[in-house]
Amino acid sequence: QVQLVESGGGLVQPGGSLRLSCVASGLTFSTWSMAWFRQAPGLEREFVAYSSWIASGGFYADSVKGRFTISRDNAKNMVVLEMNSLKPDDTAVYYCAARSNTRQGSYLQPVQYDFWGRGSQVTVSS
Repeated sequence: QVQLVESGGGLVQPGGSLRLSCVASGLTFSTWSMAWFRQAPGLEREFVAYSSWIASGGFYADSVKGRFTISRDNAKNMVVLEMNSLKPDDTAVYYCAARSNTRQGSYLQPVQYDFWGRGSQVTVSS
């Protein structure tokens, strides 16, 4: 019923840029907060960026602040992560996630999200 589909990943050189997109279906997109997480091999899933359903702007992990930008287009049911100045440590599978506006837990925690995409691989290597 609910589906989140990521796209835009790939191989990029250090210092390069990529744009990830996530298209949602099966929910009223404008009433859901959206986020990006990532997971590198052998590591836990890590928060990257968050877009509230009701507040403008974005919230970012310290590791990506100033380099990544999250945005959303509610008319297209889409959330975008623009990634610039990419580093090898950014290599991971990137996941789109949706969070109900009824949740009270921290948006930093994966368990506070209701739906997940299947992920898109981003590899930063020269």
